[in-house]
This record gives sequence, structure tokens and C-alpha cells, in this order.
Amino acid sequence: MKLIWIVMIAVMVLSYIIQQVLNSRFDKYSKVGTPGGMTGADVARKMLSDNGITDVKVEHVSGKLTDHYNPQTKTLNLSDAVYSCPNIAAAAVAAHECGHALQHAKGYAPLKLRSSLVPVVSFASNWVQWVLLAGVIFIQTFPGLIWIGIALFAFTTIFSFVTLPVEVNASQRAVAWLAQARVVDGDTKPMAEDALHWAAYTYVIAAIGSLATLLYYMMIALGGNRR
Repeated sequence: MKLIWIVMIAVMVLSYIIQQVLNSRFDKYSKVGTPGGMTGADVARKMLSDNGITDVKVEHVSGKLTDHYNPQTKTLNLSDAVYSCPNIAAAAVAAHECGHALQHAKGYAPLKLRSSLVPVVSFASNWVQWVLLAGVIFIQTFPGLIWIGIALFAFTTIFSFVTLPVEVNASQRAVAWLAQARVVDGDTKPMAEDALHWAAYTYVIAAIGSLATLLYYMMIALGGNRR
């Protein structure tokens, strides 16, 4: 149990550090213009077009780093700091989200698996904290309740790990296309790679944190059963 607590504290500290570095990198590369002056929306539309994808709309959403691809509506949603901004950070983010659209179009297996888990994870996320809380409170009376909560939480942990190859692959597609299309050059390609690497670290630390939390509740359940 002590080791799990150490891991969870380390994860929280690392998560904070990574988020701060990511924000710093994004702000830094937001000051570096794209060689051709392309905005995030320009990059997204060109990458989709170059890959023969004509049924995905590029739209604008509010917020910072709220960019995402919605496979249900086939919309690529770019945030304020990406949509109309002609800089390396915006180009990297836009290309990354396009990477998900490419995965969807090509039937990328990990993305299909993640999409299939979304309904279950959505249900689990809505109930897991309450079931786990009740399970801890009534662990002596209803020992099976906490295991139901653990099973629900396990789906969110699996989802976190399935997300890793999806995000890494989207970034790989993004960097390869940015260089091929000459949206970035020899000086700016490493900047785009660096920004996407730090973004990927957030998913890695989230998956580790989810696993540590899952193990924590399993140890509580096993400890309660021994009383």
C-alpha cells in the first residue's frame, strides 16, 4: 500500500510538471511562424485533401488545447489558438488531429477498439466514483460492491492504455506529413516533434496514474476481505 501511495504522489507531481512544460512549449512554438504562413485550419484542410478525405469538416471551437476529432460527426474541431494561427504549435496540433481522421478513414485497429469502448467507459465514468465510495463504506457488509466499482474503474484504465498507441500513431502521421508537405522545414520540424512528444507524455502519465489507482482500490478490497 505504501508503494502505491508513493507511485500515486509521483504521478501527480509528474503530471503537473508535464502539463506545465507542455503549456510552455506550446506558448514558445506559438511564437514561431510556419514557413509558408499556413494556419491550423489551412494545415488541417490540406492534410485531409492530400490523403483523399473529403467528408470531414474543419470547425472552430473555443478554448485552449480543446482540439479534437469527432468520428461520429466526422468533424475536426480546432481551438482558438490553433484554427486561425499561422505558427508551428498550431500546425502540429492540427496535423495531429488530422492523424485521427486518417486513422478513422483507414480503419486503424486501436482507434476502432477505443471507439468501441467509449459507451462502456462513459457509463463507468458516471458511476464509478459513487460505487467505489459505497464499496469502501460498506466493505464489511457488502464486500462485493467494491469489486463492482473496481470492475468499472478497470474499463477506464484499459481505455487509458488503448489510447496510448492511438495518440502516438496520430503524432507520427502528423510529423511525417508536415515534413512531406513542407509545412515545416529543417529548423521547425524538431519543434513540431517536441510539442507532440510532450502532449503524448500527458497520456502516458494518465495511464500510469489510472493503473496505480486501480491497484490501490484492489488492495483496499483485498485488505477488507481479510478482516
